[in-house]
Parts: sequence; C-alpha cells; structure tokens
Amino acid sequence: MARFAAIGLDHRHVYDMTEGLLAAGAECVGYNSDTTDPRVLAGFRKRFPSVPEAPRERLLDDRSIDFIVLSAVPCDRAALAVEAMRRGKDVMSDKPGVTTMEQLKAVRQAVRETGRMWSICVGRVASPALQEAVRIVRSGELGKLVQVVSLAPHRLNRALRPSWFFDRPAYGGIINDIGVHSIDQFLALADVPEAKIETSTIGAFGTAPEGFEDLAEFTLSSPSVRGYCRVDWFTPDGLPDWGDGRLFLVGTDGTLELRKNLDIEGRAGGNHMFVAGKERTRYVDCSGLPVTYFHDFVTAVRTRDMAVLPQEHVFTVCRMALTAQAMATRYVAERRP
Repeated sequence: MARFAAIGLDHRHVYDMTEGLLAAGAECVGYNSDTTDPRVLAGFRKRFPSVPEAPRERLLDDRSIDFIVLSAVPCDRAALAVEAMRRGKDVMSDKPGVTTMEQLKAVRQAVRETGRMWSICVGRVASPALQEAVRIVRSGELGKLVQVVSLAPHRLNRALRPSWFFDRPAYGGIINDIGVHSIDQFLALADVPEAKIETSTIGAFGTAPEGFEDLAEFTLSSPSVRGYCRVDWFTPDGLPDWGDGRLFLVGTDGTLELRKNLDIEGRAGGNHMFVAGKERTRYVDCSGLPVTYFHDFVTAVRTRDMAVLPQEHVFTVCRMALTAQAMATRYVAERRP
C-alpha cells in the first residue's frame, strides 16, 4: 500500500486529492498543520479525523512515506516539491504547481536529478466527462477535430478567500492559476505534445480589490486544431454551483458539448454530454464513468510509469500557462465613484 502525507493545507483542493487517493487504496499517514487559512485546516481535520498531525520535517524525513500531496500557497509549491523530491518522495501538487519560469526550471532539474515524479492534479484527469470527451474525439466519432472552445467561469466567494488569493505574485495570475486547466484539455483533445499561444488578454473588471485579474481570454493552435479559452471569476451567486463550465468541440463529422458542472434548467447533477453526428444526436450521462488518475498515480509510484499524465506533458502545460500569462495584453476597467 502506497503511503502519503499532506503538506501545505492552504487550499480546499487538498480534500479532493486526499479523498481520491484514499479511494484508490493509498494510505494517508500524516499531515502538517501549517496553513494560511485555518478554515482549510479545520475542514481537513473534520474530513480525515484518523490522520495524525506531524511536523513537516518529520514527514519529509520519513522513509516509509512514498509521496507528498501539496496544496500550499501557489508561490510556495515549487520549493516544497523540490524539497520533497530531494528527500526521496514523489509529489502530487495542486494546480498551479509553479508561478514563475524559474520555479519550473528548478522543478524540472529536481525531477531529472532525483528520478522522482511531479504531477499536478488538473481538472481533466479528475473529470469523468472530460475523460469521455477525449475518448470520443480519439475514436473518430466526430471526424477530424477542428476547434475546441473552453469556458471556465468560477465563483469568487470573496469572503472565503485568504489574502494571498488576491496577490498576483502569490497565485501567479489568472491564466497560470485556472487557465492551466484549459491548456491541458486542449493538448489532450488535439492529441499534440504542445501548441502555440496565439493571443492572450487579461482584464481587471470587478469592483475590488483594484487590479485583481478576474477575466482572461486566450487562443491556441496546433497544426490542425484551433482553440479559444475564457476563464473568469464572475459566476453569479444565484447559480447552484461554483461555475457553469462548458466545453464545445467541432469536428468534421460531428459536435460535442459538455456541461461540466450543471444543466441550469435541465437534468440534475453534473457531467452532462451532448453529441451530434451524421445520423443522430445523443445524450451521455458521464457522472458514473470511472476516473483513473488517482489509481494510476498510486500505481505509478511503484511502476514509475505515469501514462495518464506524462511528466513532459505536465512541464509543457505549466510552461504554456506561464507564457500566456506573461504575454497577455491587459485591460483595467475604470472605477465608478
């Protein structure tokens, strides 16, 4: 049984990663209580009451622990990952795994020198609907894929956010933070090792704090597929979920639409898929389909083969997100009195 510990309890994503790994058969043998958000720590203790608390150094030095789960402040994740790898542990990090190119270079060097794995839990690998979309595209049912449109609105939940959430150097910017999901999806759907960032724009259009990046758009291209992505923090409070995420695929023989989180006036739950082809349309409820990422990661700790999210792919996704963030044209709305 693979053994892991949780370090950096600064974001609620640590709950999902821990739950996924436990369901995959791994054992969480400890957590470090250092946090910038006591509510996250309290939530972890409530969800996993049998997991013992331990000092960070003890967890990192424990040779019986195979890997570390990280959900620290984003700008701190790379250094923690490097430290863990140099002490003989694989790493599963919350996204974004890095906030600068220098951090990405340091992580890449640590992977090369230690032989450890560094994985980032992006949305695609934890989504049954996205996994099914990739399968359908690669089956040829849509013909040749032509365009990918990814819409990823998020709810701000301002009152629940710690101060680092609004500090761009701390989180790395909106594209690096949440646009990374869309970049990963595009590469997987287009089935290419990397793509070109054609255009990138970032806006600060909300009310406060001034300068907070709340909307971004970027376009990508591979030799045969075009992509458009929008991410934002404008999910209205009346929506019964954190965002109405959608994915639209256009192929030469068909189209596919995902309503990832909810169907606002239709079927209950999430993971809704609609496919239109040459002869018919069909609806697919993807909610019961398997998600294998956590099981595959646990297996890869033993086999050293992370096929579901290869190491070079993770590096490329991070580099592309940082590139799109850095090259963006920026817009700031005028503030009303």
